[in-house]
Amino acid sequence: MPVLADLLSALRSSRVEVVDLTAPLSASTPVLQLPPPFANTTGFRLEEISRYDDRGPRWYWNDIHTGEHVGTHVDAPNHWLSGKDGPSVDQIPLRTLIGPAAVLDMSARVADDPDFLLGIDDVREWEREHGPLPEGGWLLYRTGWDARSGDQDSFLNVSDGASHTPGVSPECAQWLAEEAPIAGFGVETVGTDAGRAAELEPIFPCHDRLLGAGKCGLTQLRNLAQLPPTGALLVVSPLPIVGGSGSPARVYAFVERA
Repeated sequence: MPVLADLLSALRSSRVEVVDLTAPLSASTPVLQLPPPFANTTGFRLEEISRYDDRGPRWYWNDIHTGEHVGTHVDAPNHWLSGKDGPSVDQIPLRTLIGPAAVLDMSARVADDPDFLLGIDDVREWEREHGPLPEGGWLLYRTGWDARSGDQDSFLNVSDGASHTPGVSPECAQWLAEEAPIAGFGVETVGTDAGRAAELEPIFPCHDRLLGAGKCGLTQLRNLAQLPPTGALLVVSPLPIVGGSGSPARVYAFVERA
């Protein structure tokens, strides 16, 4: 097919670059911490089965232990009460997992205010400059938070008993869910909602509104600074866990370079 041949040629000649947006997955990967009495997910752990030894002389392999929502991961609609009758992660249409990306950069605002909440006016201002959000695509919310992702304490940024990380206002979450043409919303933080989202109404508005509308979440992204505001093609590859509420994912973008 000419289109695929053209893509392969562009990749070989570096006219199209593949940008990895995935955080490495290891025992040190930051993990969301919910306060008591709520249950928490396990972190990531490798358990060695054999490594060229008497347990298996010619092969190396491991068991993996991890929660669905660890590291760079997808939130399926059924992850939240509002979307409980929606698709599980294995049921997300492939056309949702490959789509155009709009990158909205609010890193300067977040640098001054880690509790910053994205508003409808912020998105509309972006649209006035770059055009409408992509139909069936993804809105990627750049905050600069990926610079903290190597350290759990800095990444979760807890002080005075609360996590201070950026997120989205309830009004904007509802607008993205009901009026924006996107299929999914991605962030650099540990979750799609702000650290103090339990204080908002509704609580955790991104989870409540977007997942309730059948849209997907994508968290702990890296390298959004390497993407243009428009024009990148996003590829999201979760594990098809039957009935799962989410999955760690490899996420990357095709970017055309001059």
